[in-house]
Amino acid sequence: MSIQTINPNTNQVVQSFDEMTENAVDAAVAQAESAFKNWRKTSYEQRAALLHKVANLMREKKESLARLITLEMGKLISQAEGEIILSADIIDYYAANGAKFLADKPLTPQYGKAFIRYSPVGVLLGIEPWNFPFYQVARFAAPNIMVGNTVLVKHASIVPQCAIAIEDLFKEAGAPHGVYTNLLISGKRATILVADERIKGVSLTGSEAAGASVASEAGKNLKKSVLELGGNDAFIVLEDADIDKAVEWAVVGRINNNGECCVASKRIIAVEQVADEFLQKFKDKLSKIIVGDPMDKDTQLGPLSSEEAAVQLADQVKRSVDAGAKVVLGGKRPDRIGAFMEPTILTDLKPGMAAYHEELFGPVASFYRVKDEQAAIDLANDSNFGLGGSVFTQDIERGKRIADQIDTGMVFINHPTWTQADLPFGGTKRSGYGRELSELGIDEFVNKKLIRTSELSDPF
Repeated sequence: MSIQTINPNTNQVVQSFDEMTENAVDAAVAQAESAFKNWRKTSYEQRAALLHKVANLMREKKESLARLITLEMGKLISQAEGEIILSADIIDYYAANGAKFLADKPLTPQYGKAFIRYSPVGVLLGIEPWNFPFYQVARFAAPNIMVGNTVLVKHASIVPQCAIAIEDLFKEAGAPHGVYTNLLISGKRATILVADERIKGVSLTGSEAAGASVASEAGKNLKKSVLELGGNDAFIVLEDADIDKAVEWAVVGRINNNGECCVASKRIIAVEQVADEFLQKFKDKLSKIIVGDPMDKDTQLGPLSSEEAAVQLADQVKRSVDAGAKVVLGGKRPDRIGAFMEPTILTDLKPGMAAYHEELFGPVASFYRVKDEQAAIDLANDSNFGLGGSVFTQDIERGKRIADQIDTGMVFINHPTWTQADLPFGGTKRSGYGRELSELGIDEFVNKKLIRTSELSDPF
């Protein structure tokens, strides 16, 4: 398999990398296992000091690291810089709060005294996607290194320079060899690696197919897995919403990260009282989006991550239109070099159409008009995915009541689904299981050991 940097703005190969040999991978796993034996004995203060150094280096190198993101997967340079800052914040968050999160938890049993003690489990494998090359790694690596685990990271094959740069940050910060290791291997080889008895758990962010494959391998080998897969987030606009504000957020929610976001606002659902007004204003704003070079500060929408991704998205639109969907805006690949797709709005979508069921990973919005609140909830839940969702209403209590009825891992009121260090991130249904970020994110790969002391009065 070829591991390459291909600039999606030009579709030109920038640099190629050789995959690691089997011997090199075996040595990396052995080193991670050896490092764990010492790393698990370090104090929380020592682990936090390392993570703070990594975060500080990340901020110091923000411009150069951001340019790597933009070069390899096409993210707008301003958003790439924002990703670096967010990633550093996540690393600092776990460094600052890890000891508190992992402190002994006293219990109140009927007899005796007891508490829960958290301890690391060993070497972990993280399989990470290309759409947020630093953020995705930060939310996996930081909490687990703080726990005392060591991590192996198989990053997406289209962002090898980002992957190497992250490992270099840990090296420069003084991480012991084997605490953080980058693996330049294919996804197929990573799945096979799950079976290695030295690896105690696996976390994957990626496609349903990749998640099913990794989860199957983990299950066969009795290992814990965490999966964050696709999403088809609903963006519900009720009749009492601030329409102008909802339109602004719908544009951000749909084209942030060039639309390549698991929690992008993919399905816009507006009740009929405001559907026409919303759609017209949404179309007007999307039609003015500046498409271009992601390194240009004036660009508002860059290319997709790869030519393959652009071809797939265009095919999903075509299949939907062929089945009866209507194109309100865009719908085609622009006449220019690069992996670009026009900002697009589809309507008249029905069950059975590609855009109704499939995740559209790019700047294509599906627009639905519904009769009322209940119809909006029903449509939001008519999906195999269950990652995030949004409700726009000026009645916050109403928004909370509706959020409670939406079958997803996250619901935001008057804001697109978003992320920050201290909020848990994860979904349900075919969007995966487990949580990352916040205190919940440090709780996945730990041994929650019960320690109980007996007293003379115990009945057993």
